[in-house]
Amino acid sequence: MAKLEGTKVVTNEARMSYANVWEPKAIEGNEPKFSVAVLIPKSDTETIKKINEAIEAAKQEGKAKWNGKIPGNLKTPLRDGDEERPDDETYAGHYFFNATSKNKPGIVKKGTGAIVEITDEEEFYSGCYGKVSVNFYPFNANGNRGIAAGLQNLFKTRDGERLAGGASAESDFADEVDNDDFNEDENLLD
Repeated sequence: MAKLEGTKVVTNEARMSYANVWEPKAIEGNEPKFSVAVLIPKSDTETIKKINEAIEAAKQEGKAKWNGKIPGNLKTPLRDGDEERPDDETYAGHYFFNATSKNKPGIVKKGTGAIVEITDEEEFYSGCYGKVSVNFYPFNANGNRGIAAGLQNLFKTRDGERLAGGASAESDFADEVDNDDFNEDENLLD
């Protein structure tokens, strides 16, 4: 169940793309940040509603930064994958937003009776599924005004097909293993 608290949202399960959550990365000469694109199925109306409510709350907070009114050309983070990425099947049927942070997000999963930290960088990747804790906040920088998504924490729920063109070595060479090729009596080091 998605949660909303002011401008903070914890999503239902979403798919991660462009997951740059282990080391901060500088984009176009800007300050290095951790980031992830969060793909929310359009069928998840609960999460979308809560995100829109958080964005509205952030707009109200932003009035102080924007001379007491909400600008008409305000940039908002929630975007339509079908409209903005029509040639990318991963984004089809999804809304998405990019969340960033100067601080490393907490990255966890369900363990035996507890939430446990994920430390293996191979375990949280572009293509996996999870929930995201994000804070929507107003900004006014260099003439740009809008609402941004601040990445807080990530909760992995399950694996998914890797994105960004990277397949695992196991999947690339799975057809090379034929159980008939191996014999317990055979010395494989000859």
